[in-house]
Amino acid sequence: MSSIFTKIINGEISSYKIAEDEQHLAFLDAMPLVEGHTLVIPKKEVDLIFDLDDEDFKNLWSFAQKVAKKLGKAYPDKRIASAVVGLEVPHAHIHLIPISKMEDMNFKNVRLKFRPEDYLKIQKKISN
Repeated sequence: MSSIFTKIINGEISSYKIAEDEQHLAFLDAMPLVEGHTLVIPKKEVDLIFDLDDEDFKNLWSFAQKVAKKLGKAYPDKRIASAVVGLEVPHAHIHLIPISKMEDMNFKNVRLKFRPEDYLKIQKKISN
């Protein structure tokens, strides 16, 4: 059964894309911890990140690094943190989160809700 991320990859569910290549996709988290919270996924449907073969694992992190650098330019006063949790969606993914303090990465925090026009502004800010 397809995960929600596979449906995003296939265009069945819309997203705010930050970067994409043939093997990977980065998009804004629909329920972010902070502004700019981005998910990086392989287009190949694999449940657990450590189940990716060596080459796909390296390529995913290399792609994530490129996205993190974009986030760093968009949020120069923040550190870009990464997390692999693997509980929410059965599809390997990396969270890239602009943080000022450790508490910004607490997944128990109340998630932010933005209007579509806000997501578009954030997407533009990062993608430029």
